[in-house]
Amino acid sequence: MRSRAAAATLLEAGFKEVYSMEGGINAWNGRVAEGAPQSGMAYFAPAATPEELAALAWRLEGGSRKFYSALADTVTDPEAKDLYRQLAKAEEHHQTALLKLYEEFSGKASAPGFPGALLPPGDEDGDTMEGGMRVSEALEWAKGKKTTDILELSLSLETNAYDLYIKMERRMQDEHSAQVFHVLSAEEKQHLERLSALLEKRM
Repeated sequence: MRSRAAAATLLEAGFKEVYSMEGGINAWNGRVAEGAPQSGMAYFAPAATPEELAALAWRLEGGSRKFYSALADTVTDPEAKDLYRQLAKAEEHHQTALLKLYEEFSGKASAPGFPGALLPPGDEDGDTMEGGMRVSEALEWAKGKKTTDILELSLSLETNAYDLYIKMERRMQDEHSAQVFHVLSAEEKQHLERLSALLEKRM
């Protein structure tokens, strides 16, 4: 999972030949690969206007919040449980910041059903998080998995979130909006560091 995140970062940096083996180290030497659900980087393409970008990010943060809240209720590792609770709370704060940013862009309060009218169909149930991964699919995969496996999946998701906000920052026309996404990307980077630190302790 970490190699997939690294591969995505290298592709974004312009490298042409980048590979990530499905199943990671567990697939080496002929072992059967049992990879986590796929997490792609291209999910964010449909959004174009600043309003759409803020709405899309709000929706994806909601999916991540659902995922982390569910993990906090199901994992048995005390440190992981506490970390997932904190990450769920952080995603809620991100949604608040993004909703405020959307209202600044649009000049009006968000309408009922936000952000559905602004985005293409396909995620009316709010089941998608960063990387285009389905919350329900990820939670089903996580059942019975080791803490290290779940942490690696979380790292992949946070890498996608970090990449998302860097891209959105570049798309912003005004300094204030760019700064909002800059702060969000910095916070996602902190999430990556905390997940990595716990994973290293459990390896």
